[in-house]
Amino acid sequence: MASLKPYAGVARAPFLLLPFTLIAAGAAASAYANGFNWQHTLVALLGLIALHMAVNTLNEWSDLRTGIDLETRRTPFSGGSGTLPQGELSSRSALVFGLAAAAVGLAVGVWFLARVGMALLPIMVIGALLVLTYTDLLARIGVGEIAAGLGLGALPVMGAALVQDGFLPQAAIAAAVPAFFMTFNLLLLNEFPDEEADRKGGRRNLVLLLGRPAAAAIYAVAGVLTTVAIVASVVLHVLPPLALVAVLPSALLAKPIRWAFRDPMNPVPLPALGANVVWNLATNSLLAVAIVVTILL
Repeated sequence: MASLKPYAGVARAPFLLLPFTLIAAGAAASAYANGFNWQHTLVALLGLIALHMAVNTLNEWSDLRTGIDLETRRTPFSGGSGTLPQGELSSRSALVFGLAAAAVGLAVGVWFLARVGMALLPIMVIGALLVLTYTDLLARIGVGEIAAGLGLGALPVMGAALVQDGFLPQAAIAAAVPAFFMTFNLLLLNEFPDEEADRKGGRRNLVLLLGRPAAAAIYAVAGVLTTVAIVASVVLHVLPPLALVAVLPSALLAKPIRWAFRDPMNPVPLPALGANVVWNLATNSLLAVAIVVTILL
């Protein structure tokens, strides 16, 4: 187990709960509108976990190479795991591990192409590009937050629905929209503690491009849009009325949004960073549960 610890570190194991919630939301949306396949759902979960591990590991490998991880002040939610700077795993081993995880994700995608058809190909291609170019390209040209919202938000939800039977229902698209905003915000808020390290390492994210007050305002707007998207989907009869319970975790945004409007020039409080993570996981999970309960009733 000790030999696995560094690999769990660079993969950021505590954050791998996100794929479970995204797959649950997409699969539930498909079941509500069309159909459900247990085998396909579990294989999709395996693929998304592998891709999430790949992104995290390649990010840690790159951040050591550029010196970012040598400058960050780590929190439980930002600043990297510290595995590579502390010498617990070699940079080469991390690179190999990240590429191997990406290969597993690719293999899962090819497996699905043979079963559900070419409708999945655009999501596969975009997902692969996001995994391989996020750290060294996308996060350096000002679109890292959008890439995260797509790659670990909207696309997995839609993909999880699509792989059920090759059909993408409106309910899955509706569930993908809040997932996009939440993962966008998950990354954005975590960038504030890393501001100086990211600047020295050559990153160009919203905090650095727009400044802290403007980036904090964007965080607040994206949080509100998450709730709006869920409510609008119910009003338009795309999601069931019970899906409104998924707006309840938005109460957790009180702490980060209070900071965003009152004190964005100072460090983000740890409780606000934690609330941001729980909000994301709880909203996706409650949305999936609400849809499943609706089906059962």
